[in-house]
Amino acid sequence: MRIGVPKEIKNNENRVALTPHQASILVEAGHEVLIETNAGLGSGFKDEEYVRMGARICGVEDAWNSDLVLKVKEPIESEYLFLRNQIVFTFFHLAGAPRSLTEILLERRTMAVAYETLEDRSGRLPILAPMSAVAGNMAALVGAYYLAEFNGGRGVQLGKVLGARHGRVLIVGDGVVAFHAAQTAWGLGAQVSVAGIDKAKGERMEREISGELEFFASEPDAIARRICEADLVVGAVLRHGAKADYVVTENMVRSMQPGSVIVDVSIDQGGCVETSRPTTHSEPVYEKHGVIHYCVTNMPGAYPRTSTIALTEASFPYVLQLANQGLTAFRENPGFAKAVNTYQGHLTCKPVAETFGFIERYSAFPAS
Repeated sequence: MRIGVPKEIKNNENRVALTPHQASILVEAGHEVLIETNAGLGSGFKDEEYVRMGARICGVEDAWNSDLVLKVKEPIESEYLFLRNQIVFTFFHLAGAPRSLTEILLERRTMAVAYETLEDRSGRLPILAPMSAVAGNMAALVGAYYLAEFNGGRGVQLGKVLGARHGRVLIVGDGVVAFHAAQTAWGLGAQVSVAGIDKAKGERMEREISGELEFFASEPDAIARRICEADLVVGAVLRHGAKADYVVTENMVRSMQPGSVIVDVSIDQGGCVETSRPTTHSEPVYEKHGVIHYCVTNMPGAYPRTSTIALTEASFPYVLQLANQGLTAFRENPGFAKAVNTYQGHLTCKPVAETFGFIERYSAFPAS
């Protein structure tokens, strides 16, 4: 199989979808691997390293002109011209992406295989999980930075001062992002509350982070009571393949203290805060109702070396399986098949079809 790795061009996105060592495994298995010039440089991998491992360095068109294209983030508008009847394996987050991306994937009959909807045998999301962990860690750190007075924040430090905890952090969600955000915020020395729906996950947080951490049922009234006192709110809501629900309303945001901060990690899927809109690493924040909003859609791209290694460790077994087996890989692994979002001009992810009103173009991925 011909496998191409384009250089990421989303704002300040320096991750890469394949390491040199992984390229060598594909080459040894008989596949042709094409890496766009400097695709790995932002993550610390030089072109020479890929060449030593048997890959070929190429231009952007050759990287895209492959049977299997490996990326980190969804194609942006300037890349639409490269889409055709090939397999593209990346984070798509179609329900939170522009409608035009879904339309072009259908028009070009591209097979969109999404990292974020791939499931393991236990129903977990093994490729999304490491990036959620990085984003969760980052949410607490970024929130702490923007709380500084010189950034327009309240001037509240998230940290212990002579044994006393300072700063209140409210995390909405109870998945991987929420766990890591809570762990980091607690480690910094803040007071932490988590709104969740899974009591077992709350018990795990209390057991593994601290019994003093507050976990409560995610209900509008309960969130509203706490959000007005929060210095930092982390949005960490996930619906598999679908647009996130607005769990934090605009009225809740209005009730927050001036200079407080919201980090909406759910922004890839449209955001779980009603006042959120996508931002970039170049222009990461804006103010609404006196509250600083950080809504960068590729947060882990800020730490490309760590993120690339964690991401590719999770994704590569599936890349190798797909390269070696082709479509049979999906038919032998139902969890892998759930990663297929578009196929032969049809939407195969029902939540995306419902989001854009394309239900008439929905068709389950064929099992045989």
